[in-house]
Amino acid sequence: MDALISVVTTIFWGLVLLSALVFLHEGGHFLAARLCGVRVTEYFLGLPCRFNLSHVSRRMGTRFGITPLLLGGYAMICGMDPTKSELAPAVLTLVHRRGTVSVASIAQELSCTPNEALEACMQLMDWGSIAPVYDEVAGERPGSGTYPETYASVARDPHGATVFDGRRFDRAHASKEGEPWEPPLDEAAFYELERSRTYAGKGFWPRAFMLVAGILVNLLSGLLLLMSIYSLVGIRVSYNVNQVGEVQASSEAAQVGLAAGDTILSVDGKATATWNDVTDAIHDAQGSGPFEIVYEHEGATKHATAELDAGESLGIGVPTKVVRLNPLDSARVSFEYIAQTAASIASLFNPAHTMDMLNSSTSIVGISVMSAQAAAAGPSTFLTFAALISFSLGLMNLLPIPPLDGGKLLIEIIQAITRRELSLKVQSALSYVGVALFMALFVFVLRNDIIRFVL
Repeated sequence: MDALISVVTTIFWGLVLLSALVFLHEGGHFLAARLCGVRVTEYFLGLPCRFNLSHVSRRMGTRFGITPLLLGGYAMICGMDPTKSELAPAVLTLVHRRGTVSVASIAQELSCTPNEALEACMQLMDWGSIAPVYDEVAGERPGSGTYPETYASVARDPHGATVFDGRRFDRAHASKEGEPWEPPLDEAAFYELERSRTYAGKGFWPRAFMLVAGILVNLLSGLLLLMSIYSLVGIRVSYNVNQVGEVQASSEAAQVGLAAGDTILSVDGKATATWNDVTDAIHDAQGSGPFEIVYEHEGATKHATAELDAGESLGIGVPTKVVRLNPLDSARVSFEYIAQTAASIASLFNPAHTMDMLNSSTSIVGISVMSAQAAAAGPSTFLTFAALISFSLGLMNLLPIPPLDGGKLLIEIIQAITRRELSLKVQSALSYVGVALFMALFVFVLRNDIIRFVL
């Protein structure tokens, strides 16, 4: 039973920590997208699942919620799928003029195949430009893994804005979902208007901002956590003084009468003014027979005789004290942690240190184990660990490996330099290579964690 409780506790704290940090990361993408005027249809804690608790924001149309698959979170930013359909402009106008129309009718009217019509509908649905209509009798439902066969116009105001466009949406004069709506623009202009409100329709700098926003939120969250702990809770630091911090039960020190707070004046005839002096003198006296310890206890000088084998510990701990740092010092220490994390991750690209870095890395298994240990040590320890993992999560996402944010940013940089979009085939190939590399790294680190923590 104890083993089962330990496993459940480990899984619980691992899920809590990783889900919270990934949710914050996705929150950075969500906020950046909204600041850039890009539509976001969903923002969830947990991985996509048909079973969920959610609420649709009346102001921005985004569905906020939580799923039972607490392994992270996600934000559905419109227009991030690079797949494009040449029929999308025509389908966009057709759906709104008809109000509600089936894929078969679209294919017939535009003289295309049903698959081509469905591809256009999928793109426009991803943009938040049209709405799916699910036929429950036919087994269609959200999250079923298949797309519906019917689509409807979304509610629009006279200028073409939708609820996903936030404050620019004039709700009082808007049509209803599924009602015919005549676009005030021609087909191409209406399509470009919709595209301008998606990730695909933004320039390099807004796209780059949306990609790095999750990383920035992770770094900022970790920074604020550490600064709060250092400034409000404080950190325990060691003092190089000749005073006993703690005495281990049943140790040699406990048996000879040493207690926490005693001041050690000499060991084996050697004066000890600092903690370093104490440890050096004890080390020299080990294995050489009985030696004398002179110490001060509650104002009285006392003598004790101890004997240690070579390598045996006396059983005393260094004295510590809780220190609260001012905001500037806490910020400096926190930034040093960020720099150390960045340096460690950068060592992956140094062949001389790559294996050392991989062997010292940890997966979800290791993070779960250490999360449970940190939680058992107390709130400040757990939050400090959460801050360090937040730094790692953010900076790891900066690696130029698709599908990580850094990999997507690399594609955007290449497109900005060449002034043309990479073909879908090239982007897919880069993504496949990135996923394969990422999975290989994950399996390697997971194997090390299983050996380290499980076997």
